[in-house]
Amino acid sequence: MLGVPIPGNLDRHGLTDSSTCAPTRVHMDDSHSTFLIAEDLLARLAGLCAAGEPELAVVCIGTDRSTGDALGPLVGSWLVENALPRLQVSGTLDQPIHAANLGEWLKAQQGKARSQTITLAVDACLGKNESVGMVSIRSGPLYPGTGVNKSLPPVGDIHMVGVVNVGGFMEYLVLQNTRLSFVARMARVMASGIWYAWSRVVGAAPSHAQRAFSGIFPAGGGPVACCEIQLRSSESASG
Repeated sequence: MLGVPIPGNLDRHGLTDSSTCAPTRVHMDDSHSTFLIAEDLLARLAGLCAAGEPELAVVCIGTDRSTGDALGPLVGSWLVENALPRLQVSGTLDQPIHAANLGEWLKAQQGKARSQTITLAVDACLGKNESVGMVSIRSGPLYPGTGVNKSLPPVGDIHMVGVVNVGGFMEYLVLQNTRLSFVARMARVMASGIWYAWSRVVGAAPSHAQRAFSGIFPAGGGPVACCEIQLRSSESASG
């Protein structure tokens, strides 16, 4: 199910001022993409986290029956395989959340969520040619299905969408013909950014992060290692 990419005022990395919770866009091939996503999410989470022990519910929307729309389920599956404390994940390759069951899932969640639960919605979208590969993050709910003219309930306190292909004509066919390798790469960046942001909230050790994503990124390198270095540098500078 497709959301809509969010425009924004970009700096050289594609990052807007997260302190104002303005929309953020990061290209998945940016060498700092994981760090930028994690940093932005941390700022948004800080504005929503109440005292105590907050929980993060990540709702990954999409279906494994379409390569382009498998972005959400891929993100969800990787997050489930690399669990963190107080992190709830819904929507995986095995149990996807899509147009046919989203309403039912939302009804089932009523009364389950704690007052300290923050919901992050993840979805794929189509956009302009120059936006393909961009990951957009914004505070507020996601309106899934708008990219394919479907009216579905809004989801989330924060939402993240990835532009997987060009929209505007024969969207369902475009999704079916989107390369899986491209979607998988984008999902890895998004999943690692979410994982790192929440690991900082719950205090997971950096070594745990390296082990958790050892099957996704090359040993000792890639976005995960880069993210940890950048986060440490930021903390040193602020300290």
